[in-house]
Amino acid sequence: MERENLCAKIDEARDNFRFDSEVVSCERYGNGHINDTFLVKCSSGTRYIFQRMNHLIFRNPEELMKNVCNVTSFLRKKIIANGGDPDRETMNVVLTKDGKPYYKDSIGSYWRVYLFVEESLSFDVVEKPEDFYQSAYAFGRFQFLLSDFDASQLFDVIPDFHNTPKRFEHFKEVVAKNELGRNDSVKDEIQFVMDRAEDMKLTYSMLESGELPLRVTHNDTKLNNVLIDKKTGMGLCVIDLDTVMPGLSINDFGDSIRFGANTAAEDEKDISKVSLSLDLFETYAKGFLKGCGGKLTDKELEMMPYGAKTMTLECGMRFLTDYLEGDTYFRTHYEGHNVVRCHTQFELVRDMERKMDDMKAIIAKIKDSEK
Repeated sequence: MERENLCAKIDEARDNFRFDSEVVSCERYGNGHINDTFLVKCSSGTRYIFQRMNHLIFRNPEELMKNVCNVTSFLRKKIIANGGDPDRETMNVVLTKDGKPYYKDSIGSYWRVYLFVEESLSFDVVEKPEDFYQSAYAFGRFQFLLSDFDASQLFDVIPDFHNTPKRFEHFKEVVAKNELGRNDSVKDEIQFVMDRAEDMKLTYSMLESGELPLRVTHNDTKLNNVLIDKKTGMGLCVIDLDTVMPGLSINDFGDSIRFGANTAAEDEKDISKVSLSLDLFETYAKGFLKGCGGKLTDKELEMMPYGAKTMTLECGMRFLTDYLEGDTYFRTHYEGHNVVRCHTQFELVRDMERKMDDMKAIIAKIKDSEK
């Protein structure tokens, strides 16, 4: 029934957008799991990304699109002022025929259209260090261009998404209830989290005290959310802005490190393979700070390694919480999958703790070289 509804509404939604000419094809595109994505080609040759937003995950799509429009319109002005190409260096929202950035169809689904960024590609995994560097530069450049954007204007489309203390409080409540009787099977994992109670509140408390500034953050800084220019190999455009919200720059940095500088897969069963690659950490830090162009504060620079640890610890705690609640949030492929995932994250945390001084030294060295 869901597929039938989708097929029935594609034409309705598509006919309500301002494409530059007649639509000649509309085909499924990409491998995303959240939104339904299509590639539209028009008779002029112009191509567009056409999406149905998943309003079960993003409960306020209208607020989400206000965030996207506010950020991308600001980026366009900055890119033009810096002599760049705004049609390729940021996402561009195509309006509906009645001037809205989204269309709500007759069954309540929300649709949107972006201009397709030609001659670009993305990677799901780090194939070579240069690609990791370029993704870092793109996310750093994102921070640079938005450094004077008032982040408080943005809606929290997923409230408390990286409020680590609040996630920790929820974790403790889940452990206390033990509704599924799973606590005994993960005693060591629960203790690992409890032993790091002070870590859970460190960076967020610095935001609350004003030691760390509120920034526009992407909140999903994976490698595949950066488009790479096919000709130059340079980081071109940050995409997938659904989770753009107010937050901490060190969280965006840290989540990239968690994902990209781990020597093992996110669900590697053999934790002896899990470690933090200091080479990849340095590669990413160099690109990120280069892209930021000096816009980060000294305190943000100092706390970047802690951003990596915090995001890794939070992610592992989320996997463990989901296991204790019955594996209802993250998609699992076998019994205990979330436990395996939390083991990987926790082992990475341990290695980050061992290498914290090394990470600090790398950031200090890059900072000095940028002077």
